[in-house]
Amino acid sequence: MMTIIAPFPGMEPLARRMAATSGAEIQPVDLHHFPDGETLVKLGGDPAGREIAFLATLRDPDRLALPLRFAALTARELGAARVGLVAPYLGYMRQDKRFHPREAVSAPIFAGFLDECFDWVMTADPHLHRNPSLSALFRIPAYRVATAPLLADWIAANVPEAVLLGPDSESQQWVAEVARLAGRPYEVLTKHRSGDRQVEISLPGSAVFRQGTPVILDDIASSGHTLIRTLEQLEQAGARPATCVIIHAVFAHGAEEAIRHAGAARIVSTDTIPHSTNAVCVGELLATEMKVAQCAT
Repeated sequence: MMTIIAPFPGMEPLARRMAATSGAEIQPVDLHHFPDGETLVKLGGDPAGREIAFLATLRDPDRLALPLRFAALTARELGAARVGLVAPYLGYMRQDKRFHPREAVSAPIFAGFLDECFDWVMTADPHLHRNPSLSALFRIPAYRVATAPLLADWIAANVPEAVLLGPDSESQQWVAEVARLAGRPYEVLTKHRSGDRQVEISLPGSAVFRQGTPVILDDIASSGHTLIRTLEQLEQAGARPATCVIIHAVFAHGAEEAIRHAGAARIVSTDTIPHSTNAVCVGELLATEMKVAQCAT
């Protein structure tokens, strides 16, 4: 029986690209917001006896967490055979340890919340730092899609003289793999963060970034301050105008404009989060991995 992809509002374009690969039926989820702040969730069709995969990027997890739970439990109540979650961007992965007394460690707590609702979960390049793997956080099967091949293809086609730069040690895992696949050199910079918007970046001692077009690759752009400081350092060092390639375009208010003002020649992102900078589509990868998840669970 044909699988259902149930996109949350704003995710319909990605759902159509996934359906083109998987052959799934699309049944959008409707969210009605009442004046008192509550949300009415309505499924787009009858899931009885069928596999349903909800498609919701979790850029704003506080707003979507309860509607996701309502949708998943409603699908179960109506007889869905299995209920999965495709979250191209998975929020709450950053807080993976207690940095100060009495802080909540949100990554395992949020994973536990999703465990209670779904039979499996899938995401693209989650922000894993101290956690060894996505599966270590979840009790349900958890699938990670790697965007490195797509990013490498885009860079090879659009910036053939690229020199890849990772703005911090956490970006090493993505930058090294994309550089290998694209056949281009790379460097990882040093970052010191003293607050949400206080960031200092140090360029490497080598001048490799002057030997081509700098491509700054990062997994998440939120406030944009890491990219802004990197762009400023590159300009002071006499490098060419840089291209910024971002996996998850979170972009807090004003972030994109600030990055452009800092000298970015181009800003490119994947479509894990719908945004005007989307140029790299993950739909086919997600659809292919979704078939693996459905066969394995």
